[in-house]
Amino acid sequence: MNFPDNLRYTKDHEWVLLEGNTATVGITDFAQGELGDIVYVDIPTVGKTLAAEEVFGTVEAVKTVSDLFLPVAGTITEVNAELEAAPDAVNTDPYGEGWMVKMTVTNPADVNTLMDAAAYKKLVGA
Repeated sequence: MNFPDNLRYTKDHEWVLLEGNTATVGITDFAQGELGDIVYVDIPTVGKTLAAEEVFGTVEAVKTVSDLFLPVAGTITEVNAELEAAPDAVNTDPYGEGWMVKMTVTNPADVNTLMDAAAYKKLVGA
């Protein structure tokens, strides 16, 4: 499994890449592996301001549907439109082409409260 050091992670298996006050969010390599083949991503929250840990969408795999939880508070500004035609990008490239949303973070310092790669590896037993 791959856990890039430049990202922050949540207990709910989302990752965050912060650039200024803009964050890119997706699910981790561990999460996509546990879910299996992803067939649909539904994110109806573009333009909405949400609190940390609020549901911002769902991801549907062959056997299950899972909620997606926002790692930090902010406003969702963009959804990865490519996932509509190719949801399997979440499986093949969860930290690249499989990103889910971009958001403007309310307080960028909140990202520092999330787990680093070493802590996340420990959480998932990797």
